[in-house]
Amino acid sequence: MLLLDEATSAIDPKTDALVQETIKTQFADRTVITVAHRIDTILHSDRVLVLDAGTVREFDAPDALLADRDSAFAGIVREAQLKQEKKTEKGEDQVL
Repeated sequence: MLLLDEATSAIDPKTDALVQETIKTQFADRTVITVAHRIDTILHSDRVLVLDAGTVREFDAPDALLADRDSAFAGIVREAQLKQEKKTEKGEDQVL
């Protein structure tokens, strides 16, 4: 098992993408638990667990959660996309 708690929060988006690809290929047969606030870090996970005040709010595949526009996860992703759009408009370059 590999546990990552905000492991890529302090690195640039390009390095983060490299780390995520390495984890995906090198740990494909392992359980990987990722604690993250960057949406891109968890979008390709098998399952996403959304906590709210220490309580499980949602647990499902990212695609299933995104398919439900009323899900907390879908709302988090929309909010992150809006923030990214604002940063792009200002000329700031950062991945979700």
